[in-house]
Amino acid sequence: MDFTFNDEQKMLEDMVYRWACDWLEPKMEEVDEKDEFPEDFFKETGKLDLNGVTIDEEYGGAGLGYTEACIVAENLARVSSALSMTWGAHLILCADNIQRNANKELKEKYLPGLASGELIGCLGITEPDAGSDAMAMRATAVKDGDHYIVNGSKTFITNAPVGHVLLFYAKTDPEKGPKGISALVTDIPVEGYQCNKIKKFGMRGSPTGELFFSDMKVPTENLVGVENGGVKILTSGLCTERIVLSACALGTMRAAMELSTKYAKERTQFGKPIGSFQAIQQKLADMYVSYQTAKWLTYYAAWYVDSLEEKSGGKGTELDKIAAAAILYASEACTRVCLDGVQIFGGYGYSLEYPIQRHLRDAKLWEIGAGTSEIRRLIIAREMLR
Repeated sequence: MDFTFNDEQKMLEDMVYRWACDWLEPKMEEVDEKDEFPEDFFKETGKLDLNGVTIDEEYGGAGLGYTEACIVAENLARVSSALSMTWGAHLILCADNIQRNANKELKEKYLPGLASGELIGCLGITEPDAGSDAMAMRATAVKDGDHYIVNGSKTFITNAPVGHVLLFYAKTDPEKGPKGISALVTDIPVEGYQCNKIKKFGMRGSPTGELFFSDMKVPTENLVGVENGGVKILTSGLCTERIVLSACALGTMRAAMELSTKYAKERTQFGKPIGSFQAIQQKLADMYVSYQTAKWLTYYAAWYVDSLEEKSGGKGTELDKIAAAAILYASEACTRVCLDGVQIFGGYGYSLEYPIQRHLRDAKLWEIGAGTSEIRRLIIAREMLR
């Protein structure tokens, strides 16, 4: 067993974190306060070849694996969970799903721009009445000649307010229920499409939208995979999403741990650093154990999917269980670590001047997005009992 990154992975880790510290960190207080997405974010990450980490080289990507995607996500999240999530939604939810499931024409049309950062991608699954029960979606796509006519809505869609490419799911045969769902990709904005930005108390700077489709036309050639075959694409994509978002949570808790350790050495009370008190030491020790446990779960899951020839999850797969376990533990541990971090900082931890509070506000979403903790437990138990 080898638990170390190779030289190239270490270089990637160092490069991403240094760039995040130099370029992102100075902007984060203003980004969080104004909830404004840095417009040149993807152009900058494009210069570093980060936007197409898992995309084949023939389409302008780096041709690497999910382990490398997790390295990028973790080290972006050490500075900004919000923009780590935005990056992950662009690459894993949109571009990577197109690469794995679309035909060559669609890949050639969208992947080069997504890999360079000229295009920003997003994914539409969740609806107002179909969250954890995603298969209950109501959006429809009715074929009319050489187009699908799409009606319905989506909500909590990361990157939608600034996006250019939307991969989404709709029912092309509602009577078949889950077996009547298809995946489609479209340029946005387009006639019949509306996006309203959603205000959030965390993940500020990562734009989230509510979408409305009113007789929106999507060419039939923009069908991803086969008609009524969207469920397999959806469930498989959720596995890789959960693994990479586990790495985002990993970066969030790592930031909280590092900030808390530094503060515990600098802050003095009763004539000595607070890090000399056992109560603070216990919290720091628990942070370390939580981070290391989440790290091995996350990178084991990334290694596992990289080892598979058919990188497809869903019911009845070991990948489904491993991915759910990684994000379940990483997300809940992340919230605990950030809460302890605020406690170590005391009153300053509750002040907007210190980034520890931002990491706490961001952390809660990891327990909700990509399937809630409750759904993840159901997945794990289902596969254990199978």
